[in-house]
Amino acid sequence: MKQIKLTFIGGGNMAASLIGGLLADKLPAKQITVADPATSTRDSLARHFGVNTEADNVTAAVGADVLVLAVKPQMLQSVAEALASAVQKDRPLVITIAAGIRSADLNRWLGGETGGKIAVVRAMPNTPALLQTGATGLFANAQVNETQRDLAESILRAVGLALWVEKEDQMDAVTALSGSGPAYFFRIMEAMETAGTQLGLSAETAHLLTLQTALGAAKMALESSEPVGVLRERVTSPGGTTEQGLRVMAEQDIDGLMAQVLKAASDRSRALAKSLGETK
Repeated sequence: MKQIKLTFIGGGNMAASLIGGLLADKLPAKQITVADPATSTRDSLARHFGVNTEADNVTAAVGADVLVLAVKPQMLQSVAEALASAVQKDRPLVITIAAGIRSADLNRWLGGETGGKIAVVRAMPNTPALLQTGATGLFANAQVNETQRDLAESILRAVGLALWVEKEDQMDAVTALSGSGPAYFFRIMEAMETAGTQLGLSAETAHLLTLQTALGAAKMALESSEPVGVLRERVTSPGGTTEQGLRVMAEQDIDGLMAQVLKAASDRSRALAKSLGETK
């Protein structure tokens, strides 16, 4: 990866987190270019990371081996169409981190129907990537070769876990589970804090105990070879306090609730993909 020219279109938080991870992996800053219309964003990235910056997307894209499209989904069609000529000429690997945009739609916007299909990898990182603890789902279209596949995985691994799915429609499930998932954990943590204060704890104590408990449980699960169900059983003594709390969860059908939550998010991801992919 040390010989590639890597260009980011969009210099927002996710792009910055990827750049930070790549630099930590020893990719030279001089091989990274970021295009962003905001002068303040360009200046900040250049000052903080030492990367090259450009105001114009097409200028930044010329000659790139890898083009990372880090713009909002609603902007992607216009951005991609403006880049189509440069992409058709240079044939880079295109990685998109815009949620919900299907590879076929992106390929069409990049001139794939007339100039030839482009190698596209869809990536769905989540916000913990900002702390290099992200979880990313990846899907490659048929034009992506093994070298490009390894390259895309290396780039996204710079900010955490990166896993491939073999069917593109599985990206809707990825979006629902890990893409939206941090918000669900935050909501559960919020509810635990509130319940703790209702039981008499101070807000600060409830907050800190909740955060450390969440961190410890996740760390235990990550470092254990056992399924999370086995870990749950090990902290559940018959007739004890944990068993009583879990009984209430079962009575309230926690499994059914989470299934509904993820299905709603997945359905919305699918609907957005259809809406955003329609030719304007």
